Amino acid sequence: MRIYMQVPGSDGRAPRFYHLHLQEDLMGGWTLVREWGFQGSGGRLLKTHFPDLDSAQQALMQVRDEQVRRGYRVVFIQGQENG
Repeated sequence: MRIYMQVPGSDGRAPRFYHLHLQEDLMGGWTLVREWGFQGSGGRLLKTHFPDLDSAQQALMQVRDEQVRRGYRVVFIQGQENG
């Protein structure tokens, strides 16, 4: 699953982005990859490992909800959550 969010730029600044995606590892676990920053520049990257897909998806949705509360808008979603 992949979610891309954005906050419009203001005062001549580039828009901010927040990108979330899940990656399966070779041992059956999952990694939530979070990248954020200003559009057009290098962002920050944080990876968090989870033992299974369900817990990784729950964490992804929790981060998405937190960022939406902070003003981000979902621009792109690829894949679907289980359930």
